[in-house]
Amino acid sequence: MSDDFRRKLQDYEEGKLSEEERVEIEKELEKMEVYQAHLDELLGKERDGTNNPAESRLEAKIIRRGKWKARINTVLSVLIIFILVSWASNIFSYIYYNEGNPSRREIYSDVASFAVAVTHPNVSVFLNSNTNGFFNFELTGDMKKQVGSERYTIGDYSLSFRFGKPNIQQMIWSNDNQYNNHFKLPEETYEDIEQDWSTLEKLPEGTVAEAYVSLDRFFTTDEILKQLEGKKMDPVWFAVDAGLENDLIGFPYNPMWHHDDITITSYKEEKSGWFGKTVMQGGSYPTVEEYGSGDLRNENFIKTLRLMQDYPSITRRIVPFLDIEQVTQYVELNGVKIYGAVVTGPTKELLKLKKEPWVRDIHVGEARLWNWQDR
Repeated sequence: MSDDFRRKLQDYEEGKLSEEERVEIEKELEKMEVYQAHLDELLGKERDGTNNPAESRLEAKIIRRGKWKARINTVLSVLIIFILVSWASNIFSYIYYNEGNPSRREIYSDVASFAVAVTHPNVSVFLNSNTNGFFNFELTGDMKKQVGSERYTIGDYSLSFRFGKPNIQQMIWSNDNQYNNHFKLPEETYEDIEQDWSTLEKLPEGTVAEAYVSLDRFFTTDEILKQLEGKKMDPVWFAVDAGLENDLIGFPYNPMWHHDDITITSYKEEKSGWFGKTVMQGGSYPTVEEYGSGDLRNENFIKTLRLMQDYPSITRRIVPFLDIEQVTQYVELNGVKIYGAVVTGPTKELLKLKKEPWVRDIHVGEARLWNWQDR
């Protein structure tokens, strides 16, 4: 820039130029602005690297590597946190469900199996437990019934828990063994009393069957045991007056021992993994003979009802139709009054019940080929 141009710029700023000189200077300034904009554009491209494709590709590669590295680190961090949380939740879940004597696992298993046993005639469920992470717990097992001398699987049972609360129950029946009340109260009137006697007559020799026997009056436990004594058939379940219409409840002939009551001579727990499945094996419960008289059976039945009452959320999940509190109060007040029994044995032996005056009606359940073993 010449000294003359600098002097003119100074005079332009101070307003000393003539009109003609001022216009001339402004035109020069406009040209200089155009030149400067063009230079800025060129310099900007060089800074962006657009004039050097190799440098541009290298920078893009470095950026991509940085992004993937950040993503991988994030995924690994999340995975590690998830593993640690799962591991910790497995430990706390195992402690939560297995602490105490009896433990929650044992109590929940008892309540579930008892609730099925007292509301489903001649149905028992043998449960295994599985503790999962995040305070999840599951009971699974086979539902069985006795026909003749053998027990047959009639379905699958499962009950899941979350944070100690019952969640989902499934009872998958393999045949028509779902909840049915085949008993009739002594004061109940009905027709077709001879219908299932004829069914028994038509079943061939060499078969065993299951029969739902309705009694002509309410019996005490000792009385019904006495009536069945010496007969070539097994009693498997007794229907008890609950004081409510259509509420079927009772207890199995074989005892329902709660973990507070049993004395096991040999006990073994088999675990799969650190916090996996636990199965009772090798334990010897008291025998049926040790179960004792009708009074002891009644006491055991009422204790079972009280246990179900102490865990209403589990009981309601399994048998939502049952008012366990009202039933328990009624049985405690009125005693154990039996009006029906499930018996099983040789078909022709069951047919002999027709001559018994205390048998009011009979409903035939399942029949199987001969499997009977004389006691």
